[in-house]
Parts: sequence; structure tokens; C-alpha cells
Amino acid sequence: MLFLTLFLLLTFLSYSSALTFRGADISSLLVVEQQGVKISDNGQVQPFEDILRSHGLNTVRVRVWTAGQYDLSYGLQLAKRVKAAGLTLIVDLHFSDTWADPGHQAIPAAWPTTLSGLNTEIYTYTQNIVQSFAGQGTPIDILQVGNEINNGLLWPVGEISVNGIDPVSQLLHSAVQGARSVGSPRILIHLANGWDWSGLDSFFSGVFIPGALSTSDVDIIGVSFYPFYDAGATLSALQSSLTNLADTFKKDIVVAETDWPVSCSGVNLTEPSIPVSVSGQETWTGDIRNVLQGLPGGLGQGIFYWEPGWVGSAALGSACADNLLVTESGATRASINIFSQDM
Repeated sequence: MLFLTLFLLLTFLSYSSALTFRGADISSLLVVEQQGVKISDNGQVQPFEDILRSHGLNTVRVRVWTAGQYDLSYGLQLAKRVKAAGLTLIVDLHFSDTWADPGHQAIPAAWPTTLSGLNTEIYTYTQNIVQSFAGQGTPIDILQVGNEINNGLLWPVGEISVNGIDPVSQLLHSAVQGARSVGSPRILIHLANGWDWSGLDSFFSGVFIPGALSTSDVDIIGVSFYPFYDAGATLSALQSSLTNLADTFKKDIVVAETDWPVSCSGVNLTEPSIPVSVSGQETWTGDIRNVLQGLPGGLGQGIFYWEPGWVGSAALGSACADNLLVTESGATRASINIFSQDM
């Protein structure tokens, strides 16, 4: 009886400690498949979303641009597969015709260029996005309004270093109101450099403004955390930064983007004790999981690996040659198991 009780207790603790969201951004999947790549697990070719789910993943993030390769029609097509696989759907709105990130936040070519015009446009655009996904039977579970918007969005109108944070607060509020006029997705705001508390604090201490974005408009704060781009991006800095974030703003927190290399030379990674290998991928994500699970109030909610199957673009924008969870031939690596229940 004692052994049974201990077993049940350990089982409960294992499940209760699991993160709510164990996910990946697989936005490139349709592009990869169109190029003839077939992803396999244990020698069997299967849809990538099914492979990921079988290894414990429960959430998929899909980017949507206002035009170009990852437009609305592309996102809708991929969402059908995500929902058919029984996965939670996050839609990541870049509010741009192309990539939006800390160095690029261009206003879409067809959009107005005044603050009043952009407030109206972002409201109706976001409203249409939510309606479109719901209309085909794939409602958005979590809506990310903007991608890595540390210095704002829709530049230069919403560029913080040019016009302050007030336009950003207005634009985000307009987007949220557009979404909530036709649906009820949870709202996620995403910044880069999750290890940098001063940057996070500066943004969130200023963005909630009476008459514009309110704290009730935001459900989840997401951060990017990569080991390549800045020497300050250590696990200890992440722990300190996210602990402060949880204590100060009391919102659920996810690491919305991360990855780790299996091949890398000439790059000073921020955690040199972690090997550049498949096992290193497991260690890196496991360490992030531990940081999240240790946050106050149980606010650490999830990790999303960025583009684990983008065969043909294995560097994933870094100076490391390969950050994928699959080989260049499409076979899964052992690190596909990072999505297992204890993540």
C-alpha cells in the first residue's frame, strides 16, 4: 500500500509539474513539404504535426503576414492541420508584409501611415483574422499581437525610439479590441531578449496607459531566448529577468522562441557547458523548463521551439549551421523528445 501511495504521488507530481504549453513554431511546414521534403519518425514518413504530437507536443504557433509567403490563406491552410491534430493554435501576427523582429517592423504597403489610420486598420485587420480562422472551424486559442516588438511596431509611427510608447499602446489596444469584438482568444505580447529585465521592465512599465492598452487586455507575456545573439543571454539572467517579470506584472509567461545547435563553429554560445549536440538541445530546453517551473505563482507556462523542422534553412537565422530537431534528410533526432510530458 505504501509503495502504491508513493507511486501515485510521484505520478501526480510528474504531471502537475508539466508546463501547460509544450510547443513549436512550425510555420514553414507547408513550404518544406512543397519542396519535396518528407519528415520521418522511426523510419516512417508522417505529417510533422502528428510526429510532434506523438512525442508530447500540444501547441503549435503559426506566423501570419499581411502579404507575401505567410499570408492569411497560408495560415488558414496550416491551421486546419493543427486543429485536426488536436493541438492548441497560436497565431502570431507580424502586422507586416514580411518578417517583423527587433530590427524590422515595416508598415504594410497597403496600410495608411498616420496613427489614426493605423488604429482603424489594425482593428479591422485583427478582427478579420479572428473571424477568418473561426469561420473555417479553426478558432484561434492564443493570439500574438506583434512579433518581438521591443521598439514598437508599424514603424515609424509606432517606433518607440521615435515617437515614444503611447502610439504602441494605442495600436495594441486597437488590435486587441478588434480581436475581442468577434472572439475570445487569449492575448499574448511578445518581446525579444527575455534575459534582459531592464528592457522588459521599460516596455511593460510604459505600455499600459489609461484610454489605450490596459493590463486586462493582456493574458500572456512571451519572450525570445536564444544563445547566439548577446553574451548576456544566460540562463541565470533569464531566471532573474522572468522572476522579476512575474513578480511585477503577474501575467502568465512563455518562452515563445528558442533553439539550440547540433552544429556550430566560431560562435560563443552563452552556456558553454552545454554541448553543441542533440543532447545539448535536450539540456538547453530542460534548463529553460526548470526556470519556468520555478517562477512565482506558477506563472511559467510554456516553451515553443522555433522551426524545429525547417529543412533547408537549418541555421534558423543564426550563425550556427544547424539548430533543427530533424536531420537534413528529414529524420527526427532524439531531441524530438523535448516535448515529452515533463517539459
